[in-house]
Amino acid sequence: MSQPILDVVEDFSRSLLAGMGLELFDAQFRKEGQGWVLRLFIDHPEGVSLDHCEKVSRELSAFLDVEDLIDHPYHLEVSSPGLDRPLRNPVEFRRFLGRQAKIKLHEAVDGQKVFIGEIVAADDEAVTLKLDKGVLARCLHEKIGKARLYLA
Repeated sequence: MSQPILDVVEDFSRSLLAGMGLELFDAQFRKEGQGWVLRLFIDHPEGVSLDHCEKVSRELSAFLDVEDLIDHPYHLEVSSPGLDRPLRNPVEFRRFLGRQAKIKLHEAVDGQKVFIGEIVAADDEAVTLKLDKGVLARCLHEKIGKARLYLA
């Protein structure tokens, strides 16, 4: 039930956000605790402000009221991916070159599954982190389970 609604919301949001100079990072629509939550994560190269979130929330809310897509109560939340945002693909790793990241691999390499260091390179095959003492760790994208920006 939620996927068709989410598809429409994502399509509308992409066009809305493009006109505001923003990007859609992620969208979720699911039942949590006492009710349904429609959550939009928006992004901007220079960061997301409260003003961005308010404008997107207002526009999306108006769209949802007019389209009447959701026939039950829900909460709308609009926010940024956060300071410790997930890194999901080579483009996102390249965007944050020079920043600290924490990468968890599916399987251990030389007995280690978790790497924390500065993102020094990223291509379509792998991301390279500079760890403590200047040691470099190259992590293949296909082996990465989770990756996030890391705040020490």
